[in-house]
Amino acid sequence: MPVRRTHHTTTPRTTRATRTTARPSLKTRLLGGGHTHNTRRTHANPTGTTTTTTTTTTRTTKHTGGTTGVHHKRHATVGDKVSGALMKLRGSLTRRPGLKAAGTRRMHGTDGRTTRRHHV
Repeated sequence: MPVRRTHHTTTPRTTRATRTTARPSLKTRLLGGGHTHNTRRTHANPTGTTTTTTTTTTRTTKHTGGTTGVHHKRHATVGDKVSGALMKLRGSLTRRPGLKAAGTRRMHGTDGRTTRRHHV
């Protein structure tokens, strides 16, 4: 008579705890949520108590100065994106930040290829 295996049941799955603090939204990260917190403590009080004042300031920066112009980009093909990703990976693994940056530029189409072409 063959011996039967008994199947062990696994422990019940538990749900993950949800995040209590909200992450910054994409808009906040792109535009820069500049929240500064200043806490001041005053010591010289005639009543002997300490008062803590917290001020929250939101700053919005406006770019009013002159612009440097638009950086010339060419259309990066799929081959450029793959080649740039491999260059970037090779630069990360060999600890060569210049090669990593070159891979990023090739992926974005800002590596300066085909800029010396003269159209008549």
